Amino acid sequence: MSVPEHNAARVKADGLPCNDVGPWTEEKHRLVAYYAAQFSGAMKEKFQRRVYIELYAGAGYSRIRDTGRIIPGSPINALNLKQPFDRYIFCEADAEKREALQVRVQRHAPTADVKFVPGDCDANVAAIAGAIPRHSRTNKVLSLCFVDPNDIGIKFATLRALGEKRKVDFVVLLALYMDALRAEQQYIRNPSKISQLLDAESWQDRWRDAKQKGIDFPHFLAEEFAASMKGIGYIPPPFYSMRKIFYYPKNYPLYALGLFSRHPLAYKLWDDALKYTDDQLNLF
Repeated sequence: MSVPEHNAARVKADGLPCNDVGPWTEEKHRLVAYYAAQFSGAMKEKFQRRVYIELYAGAGYSRIRDTGRIIPGSPINALNLKQPFDRYIFCEADAEKREALQVRVQRHAPTADVKFVPGDCDANVAAIAGAIPRHSRTNKVLSLCFVDPNDIGIKFATLRALGEKRKVDFVVLLALYMDALRAEQQYIRNPSKISQLLDAESWQDRWRDAKQKGIDFPHFLAEEFAASMKGIGYIPPPFYSMRKIFYYPKNYPLYALGLFSRHPLAYKLWDDALKYTDDQLNLF
């Protein structure tokens, strides 16, 4: 198996805002960085423009709350690829974090083609889409979009607006355990958030049927989300192919990280990324 084609950025506190994260974030970033490197390298000769997008870009640096250690965020990792993307689009709602990200992007990759979209990604999806170069026969464009929210509150309409008429692959973090499972009864009583995630109003009936068959809420939501992605042309990945992100001191799952693509090659690269990062995790 090839080694990851990215340079790990070394960062230290610079007085600017940071994302406050748990120790599991490093595993998530390692997997996304490895996959982005494989994706960018494999698609370099097939597409004239490769675009990397983050809908919840953050501040660029993260502080691990248990130790205070500063680590590079996923935007900085993506900018440090040995074969970088041709354009980067970073959306961030928090003005202070966005300004910190801009400073750090300039520090780490001053010549990169980077577009910053201020505000909430759902409200500004047209601006994000508008920053993606137009695809044509002579200017083929492929995008990789990392969707990394704090909770289960992804709006499927946003992903559809980006991916339905463009060549966009998505790596999506689903807060199936730390949010959806913990607040299951709340979401049953107030289903709108899950309805927006799944682009479906009738999911509760299907959930009752699934529950009777012994399927738990995270598994149900993952399969329903994959089915919604299938509805706009994506190959639906099985639940087992999603990487569970754990809080290891208590061996408790928090998230599931999944790939959604229209091309089988992407899933081969994803399997390679899962195997590589499994090997890396076992080293520790």
